[in-house]
Amino acid sequence: MPDSLPPRRILLVDCDAFFVQVARLEDPEGAGRAPLLIVGGSPSGRGVVTSASYETRAYGVRSAMPTSQALRLCPDATVVGVPRGSVTRRSREVRTVLEELAPIVQAASVDEFYVDLTGTERLFSPETLTDTAWRIRGEVLERTGISVSLGGGTRRVIAKLATNRAKPAGVHIVEPGSEQDFLDPLPLSELPGVGPALAKSLRKKGLVTVANARSVQPDWLERWFGPRRAAWLHRRIHGIDRSEVDPHDQRKSISSERTFSEDLDRDEDLDHRLLELATSVAATLRSMGVRSRTVTVKLRDYDFTTRQHSRTLSEPVESNQAIIDVARSLLTELRTDRRVPARLLGVGLSGLTDSNQRTQLALFEGTEGPQESERDRDLSRVVDRLADRFGYGTVVSGGLIRQRPDSCDPKKPRQSPPRTRDGHS
Repeated sequence: MPDSLPPRRILLVDCDAFFVQVARLEDPEGAGRAPLLIVGGSPSGRGVVTSASYETRAYGVRSAMPTSQALRLCPDATVVGVPRGSVTRRSREVRTVLEELAPIVQAASVDEFYVDLTGTERLFSPETLTDTAWRIRGEVLERTGISVSLGGGTRRVIAKLATNRAKPAGVHIVEPGSEQDFLDPLPLSELPGVGPALAKSLRKKGLVTVANARSVQPDWLERWFGPRRAAWLHRRIHGIDRSEVDPHDQRKSISSERTFSEDLDRDEDLDHRLLELATSVAATLRSMGVRSRTVTVKLRDYDFTTRQHSRTLSEPVESNQAIIDVARSLLTELRTDRRVPARLLGVGLSGLTDSNQRTQLALFEGTEGPQESERDRDLSRVVDRLADRFGYGTVVSGGLIRQRPDSCDPKKPRQSPPRTRDGHS
């Protein structure tokens, strides 16, 4: 970027504990009055935490934690289901407000939005970027009821990291020229893309903060981590990020995965979890108004071996039944290849297309998959509407009514209600 150009002015708008906020707004007399709130799972302890109020997080409750464990940490917490349809609707409301306040807005996720204000200095004068961020926060809160935090800087990665310093309900702007001073004290584990495994490898080398890693010569990073990862790490620790805020960038995939509190080996236990994950990603798919052509199932074995199988279908699908059928088949293939206890299971959807776009059967592409009927689609949409109105879990697949493996009483026999062709009882 030539020196004559002004520095970019990028904000990341992050909805604070978004699922908690939506649950409270949708049920002000119930969830709205519960300071200790867990969203995800059920009061009996089944399920996984999607989000938790800040008050509940003080007890050690975190997202992706089994709800049973969360309730052991915070037994006085109220547990509610995920308000999926309401989450999508309120996310769109936040984006609509942002698009009225800024020229370029990109949704990074259902609760995160990048805003590019480069070139608006004169338009918003005499506001500083900090002033503008506070004004945007106030507008979003007043018009949607959603509290947001904003981080800002000259690059997307800086804005994202700054948001961590702004939470909750605040603003943190990294001024041009101060990026490295901001980055150096940060733990390497906070950098986007540095997962637990890489963070552990870095700690073994004595590298805990960004400043630690910057003190290492690049050739040593290459010896330790290989040329590609070393080059990526070099860019991260120096805050190098040339990616643009693109309002036309569409989400390319949807996925959900769960790490089990104990390894699972029984087929019926894995099938139960697969139904949960497939139903969840299918609901998200429909809420986005898209269909998927490729279904992927990911399995991580007890020894951390990670495997996955994918299948591309002749026509895009959106119904629970079609996605469940393909996912089950892929899981069977994975289990046939190697039958060992599993510690993680995931379902992903990709090849997304607009649900209103008519597609022609790809006879010569060598793709396969079950045909999806209008009845399958209609039934799934009815389930979505019931979930929006009465809460997620109002109508579930017959396989999901069984007790979960981590909450079963071994003295009681397992019972499953009769299952229809549509997987509902």
